[in-house]
Amino acid sequence: MTKIQLQLILTGLAVVLIGFFIRDFRRISMYPMTSWTQEVSGDCGVVLTGGPGRVREGFDLLSQSVIKRLIISGVNPKAHLYDIFPQLSYYPNVDEKNVILEKRSTTTYGNVHQTLSLAEALKCRSLVLVTSRVHMYRARRTFESALPEGVHLFERAVVGGSFEPEFPEVFWETMKSVFYSVWAY
Repeated sequence: MTKIQLQLILTGLAVVLIGFFIRDFRRISMYPMTSWTQEVSGDCGVVLTGGPGRVREGFDLLSQSVIKRLIISGVNPKAHLYDIFPQLSYYPNVDEKNVILEKRSTTTYGNVHQTLSLAEALKCRSLVLVTSRVHMYRARRTFESALPEGVHLFERAVVGGSFEPEFPEVFWETMKSVFYSVWAY
């Protein structure tokens, strides 16, 4: 391979990656706020930890009987239920036996595969995915690439910080999304 051919290949690869970046940046920055606009229900809720409002949203869904079980994925291995949600005592109709703490995963990819094993054991045929609006695009795509046939996925995107996502947050999420689009989905 000549030096010119290598340069052309690398230039083409860079153009493709930039295209993926622009596409994903737009989709991530403009992702809709589904928790305020759409009603959902499912057998199980799946909360991906890592940002504010996610765990509370999962408990709200469980408390309202919108879901039957709640899987909280990516929990610190040393944490207990009241460590991650001290407000549980304000949810008297939530049975702690319906909350599963998944403590093995440390990435979105890990969240998906650890959660799907638990969802299968719990016989969940529909999942309500709870994560931030900025993270939802990559999380949904990763889940969809691994979902077994017949299992339905519904979104519950929440505000992760400010209502309008800030550029650095969207930039880094876009970088992760481009990487995942090559590697995970």
